[in-house]
Amino acid sequence: MTSPENLLSEKGFKIVTDENEVGDEEAAPAETPEKIPGSTNPRVWELSKANGRFGLSLFKQLSKGKSEDANIFTSPLSISTAFAMTKLGACNSTLEQIMKVFEFDTIKEKTSDQVHFFFAKLNCRLYRKTHNSVELVSANRLFGEKTFEFNENYQNISERVYGAKLLPLNFKEKAEPSRQRINEWISEKTNNRINNTLPKGSIDGNTILVLVNTIYFKGQWKLKFNRQNTRESKFHVSKTHSCLVQMMYQENTYRYGKFPEDKVQVLEMFYNGEGISMVIVLPDNEAKLAEVEEILSLKKLTGWLNDTKNKQVAVHFPRFRIEDNFSLKDKLQAMGLHDIFSAEHASLPGMVANNHTGLYVSDAFHKAFLEVNEEGSEAAAATAVVFGGRSLNPNREVFIANRPFFIFIRETTINTLIFAGRVADPC
Repeated sequence: MTSPENLLSEKGFKIVTDENEVGDEEAAPAETPEKIPGSTNPRVWELSKANGRFGLSLFKQLSKGKSEDANIFTSPLSISTAFAMTKLGACNSTLEQIMKVFEFDTIKEKTSDQVHFFFAKLNCRLYRKTHNSVELVSANRLFGEKTFEFNENYQNISERVYGAKLLPLNFKEKAEPSRQRINEWISEKTNNRINNTLPKGSIDGNTILVLVNTIYFKGQWKLKFNRQNTRESKFHVSKTHSCLVQMMYQENTYRYGKFPEDKVQVLEMFYNGEGISMVIVLPDNEAKLAEVEEILSLKKLTGWLNDTKNKQVAVHFPRFRIEDNFSLKDKLQAMGLHDIFSAEHASLPGMVANNHTGLYVSDAFHKAFLEVNEEGSEAAAATAVVFGGRSLNPNREVFIANRPFFIFIRETTINTLIFAGRVADPC
């Protein structure tokens, strides 16, 4: 007879979030009520802000485990979506912790069904086509142990709200082929940009369920860089270390702001259609990345963006490619999400049939990719040609990203944070 301990250990499942590109203490309402963008459900607006606050909290947690010269790239939206799917079946303290860590408890109408309804509306808004040259695609999937019986209602809601259909796999007898099958699905959904998300050994005979969320983004700049203006230039990773990058250049009208009190410059570069943009936060020459990171919050970032203006800017921006992958488990535990990862304390009865107990999340994996060049993001690389002279405009601003900076890729109308990261070493 199986002991309670063994029974619990046999019912782990994994969460995988992948995307391909591109907290704060603000849970309390701002003193001045924010203006909700037109044609926006107030709860969808609140969900978008909750995602942003969670994303920046997670970013800071990731930063704690990395050196200052290490790149970070992640999708808060991808991670929130994957865990929202677990919330469908959660209760008791497991549910409370999900609500708190992902800031779903800041949404005024926050019963489980309503939050999923708002997620569905947010997804409809995010993944609409804004331009033929811009592609933002999300895909969700459940992979379940074929001998295990899952709650039919849970499966139906997952498929209706998140498009996450359950695919049965034989984890018990064919763990490694199952891992490869899941990785193949992720690769296919991200245009072969995200590969080998689940590392060897991450799936074993005790795995019961794997939740996967993928986000794939490809966009062309509204204002493309001329390849003939790209030249080799130094990027100062730190005061003692620099490396050579291909530095793109153009002078044009951008949303731009200089904030001496916060020691940053902020530049927003739009993709075609202007529905999605990349925001670059560049610390001043004498400011440390960690200094700016300390004050970084959704409220601060939104304030900077609101105060940017259309200006003529000479932009020097590196061509780069970064990839990041990590287990989320210890990061989310540090943020307060404990019970869901515990065989003893997890409460996920809504996911399983016949009153089964003991289901818990054994691990959660995340992998992200971003490539930026003259065409935009994730476009094919091209050979650069060194440029000659440049015309000088005395009234222009100058933005030279030749030192570590923060990047955010966002939906512009409701400021949904899709990707967040820092480029500390583009070489």
